[in-house]
Amino acid sequence: MNSRRTYTAPLILVTLLFFLWGLAYGLLDVLNKHFQEALNITKLRSTFLQGAYFGAYFLIALPAGFFMQKKGYRKGIIMGLLLYAAGAILFYPSSQIASFPFFLLALFVLASGLTFLETAANPYITVLGKPETSEYRLNLAQSFNGVGAFLGPIIGGALFFGGSSNSLNSVKYVYLVIATIVLLVAWLFFRTPMPEVKEEDLVIGKNEHVGKKLFGHTHFVWAVITQFFYVAAQVGIAALFINYCTEKKLGIDNQYASYLLSASLILFTIGRFVGTAIMKFIAPNKLLAVYSFINVCLCLIIIISKEMLAVYSLMAVFFFESIMFPTIFALGVKNLGIYTKKGASCIIMSIVGGALVPLFMGLLAQYYSTPISYIVPMICFVFVFLFGVRGFKIEAQRNTVVNNNLTTI
Repeated sequence: MNSRRTYTAPLILVTLLFFLWGLAYGLLDVLNKHFQEALNITKLRSTFLQGAYFGAYFLIALPAGFFMQKKGYRKGIIMGLLLYAAGAILFYPSSQIASFPFFLLALFVLASGLTFLETAANPYITVLGKPETSEYRLNLAQSFNGVGAFLGPIIGGALFFGGSSNSLNSVKYVYLVIATIVLLVAWLFFRTPMPEVKEEDLVIGKNEHVGKKLFGHTHFVWAVITQFFYVAAQVGIAALFINYCTEKKLGIDNQYASYLLSASLILFTIGRFVGTAIMKFIAPNKLLAVYSFINVCLCLIIIISKEMLAVYSLMAVFFFESIMFPTIFALGVKNLGIYTKKGASCIIMSIVGGALVPLFMGLLAQYYSTPISYIVPMICFVFVFLFGVRGFKIEAQRNTVVNNNLTTI
C-alpha cells in the first residue's frame, strides 16, 4: 500500500468507530442498575445484559471474520454499523412494552454490530498511513474508545437517573439518537473512498512459523484462558459498580455512582497511556504481574472494608486493569507464525468470559452481598498474575514473531 497517499478522512472515520463502541459499553453498566428499578428485576437477572452483550462477541466473531474475508473490511464495517443501529432502534419498542427479554434481544443485535466493528477496526487502522506510525495511530484510536466509555456513564447517569428512576422514556430516546448518529456514520463510510486491507498489509516483519500446531503453543493456550478470566473480571467489576457504591451506606445515590463510574473509566484511559510509557522500562509481562497483584489486594479491600476506602479501591482497580487486555493479547500471539490471525480470533472469542462469569457475581450479590461478589474478580486476577509470571513464556525462541498491530480495548 502506498504510504504517501492521504488517508485523513478514512482515518477519522475508523477512529470514530472506537468511540462508538466505547460509548455503547459505557452505557451498558448504567443500564444494569436502571433496569433493576425500572423493570423490577434482581441483580442476578440484570447481569444477563452482560451475557447478551458479550455472548454476541463469542457467537458472531467467526461469522464476522468469514463475512469480511469474502466481502472485505469496508463492507464488514458498514454491516456492523447497520446492526449497531438496528439494535439501538429496537430499544424503542423494548421500552414501550417494558420487556427485559426484548431489551436483551436488542442488546444482542447491537453487540453483534460491535463485533463486526472490533474485528475490522484494529487491522484497518494500522494500514491507513505510514507503517512506522501504525502503533501511534492505533493508540490514538484506542484513546477515543476510552472517551466514549467514560461519557457513557455521564449520559446514562444524567438521563436515566435524572428524572424518575422507573421511567424508560430516557432509554428509548438516548438509543434513538445513537441509532441516528450510527446511521450517519454508515452513510459516510458508504460515500467515502476507503482502501481495502490486503493480507500483506497486516503483517509486519518476517512471518515464519516454528512448526507447531496452534494449540501446541502453550503461551497461546495460557493467553486464551487468561483473557477469558480477565474480561470476566473487567465486566463483572463494572456491572455491579453502581450497586456496590449505593449499598455501602455512604450517601452515594445512583446518579453520583454513575459519575464515579465515569471517573473510574477516565482512570482506565489514563492508565493505558501511563502503562504504555512504563513498558519502555519494564517488560510487559512483569508490569502485568505487578498490576494484577495490586488488583488482587484492592479486591480484598473492596470485600472487607466498610469505609470510603473501599469505593476508592474499586475505582483504582480500573487504572491497574487498563493494560491487561492488549498486553495479554500481544503476548499470546507471539511466535504463532501462519496461525497468528487464527490465534487472534480465538483470543477475541475468549471474551465470552464477560458473558458467563459475571452471572456468578450476580448470584453471590443476590444471595449474600455485593461486596462478597467481588471475590470472583479477585480470583480472576490471580490467573492474570500467573500468566504474567509464567504462562507468557514461549518454549521455542527461534523465529519469534510479534504482531504489534492486533491490540484492542
